[in-house]
Amino acid sequence: MEIAVLNSKGVETGKANLPEAVFGIEPNDHAIYLDVKAYLAAQRQGTHKAKERAEIVGSTRKLKKQKGTGTARSGSIKSPVFRGGGRIFGPRPRNYRQTLNRKLKQLARRSALAYKAKESNVTVLETLSFEAPQTKAYKEVLSNLQFSDVKTLLVLGEQNDNVYKSARNLPKANVVVIDSLNTYEVLHADKLIIAQDAIEKFSNL
Repeated sequence: MEIAVLNSKGVETGKANLPEAVFGIEPNDHAIYLDVKAYLAAQRQGTHKAKERAEIVGSTRKLKKQKGTGTARSGSIKSPVFRGGGRIFGPRPRNYRQTLNRKLKQLARRSALAYKAKESNVTVLETLSFEAPQTKAYKEVLSNLQFSDVKTLLVLGEQNDNVYKSARNLPKANVVVIDSLNTYEVLHADKLIIAQDAIEKFSNL
C-alpha cells in the first residue's frame, strides 16, 4: 500500500509502502472488541473494598429480647439492617485482568490499523528529531499537518524522549513506541501518524 511521506512542514517528500499484511487485511470486529475490553479491564485497580458484618467494630450484645416486642428479632448492632452495620455482599479486592492469546491480540491490532488505512486516516511522517523537549515545536508540526484540533497518535520506531516530552502536555496528542502499540490507542486516535523509521517494524507487529 503506497502512501505519501510528509516532512515536519507538511510537504510531500516521497513515497512509502505500508505492509499489506497489516494495513490491507479485512478487519475482524470481534477480535477488536475482545482486545479493547481486555485493555480497559486491565486499567481497573480492583482495590475497592467495603466492610462486611464480621469486620465492623461494635458491640455484639443482643439489642432486645427475642420475643414480645412486636417487631423483628435482632441481634448485634453490626447487622447489615442497621445504620453503620456491615454491607451485604460488598465489593472485595479483585483482579480484573483478562488473558488473550498472542495471535488474537495481533489480529486485533492489525484490524484496527486496517480500519485507519481504509478511512484514509494514516499519515507517514519523516522521523522527527528535537534537540530538546519543546511543546511549541511539536504543536507547530501538528499545525502543518492540519491536525491541530483532532486526536493524534504518533508511532515512533524507537524511544525518543524529546519528542515524547514535547507532546505530553497536549491533551489531544499521544506518542507511543511501536513495541507498545495497542488496539485501544489506535482506535481512540482520529489520525494515526507513523514515523518513517517505524514502517519496517509493522510487519512484526
